[in-house]
Amino acid sequence: MAAKQQEVTGWSGWVAFASFMMILVGFFGIFEGLTAIFNSKFYVVTEKYLVTVNLTTWGWVHLLLSIVVIAAGYAVMQGKVWGRTVGVILAMLSALANMAFLPHYPLWSLLIITIDIFVIFALIVHGHEMAQ
Repeated sequence: MAAKQQEVTGWSGWVAFASFMMILVGFFGIFEGLTAIFNSKFYVVTEKYLVTVNLTTWGWVHLLLSIVVIAAGYAVMQGKVWGRTVGVILAMLSALANMAFLPHYPLWSLLIITIDIFVIFALIVHGHEMAQ
């Protein structure tokens, strides 16, 4: 019995958008991480916020996770299940991390959280369409 071929919908464009945004956000994250590593005074850290971290450490974590996001974005373009899985997990982690970063850089964090939500939706609902 042959496997039933699913029809590719217009939503596959959203998945392509999600993979492109993963790559783009990954590159943005690399710049954020490098900025924190080489110029930790760029970001303002005050004592009144709940989350305070060493910005150099935060920069390295951000840099490494961003590289993984870029690799997963390329895998999503190729229709790989692991890329979609990693993409959803890392988009969730990115949204959570940027929630903690809201007091330090609110507009940027809100933008990244919004993009993460679109990526999660596209990958979960229509990610399988890229394999076709």
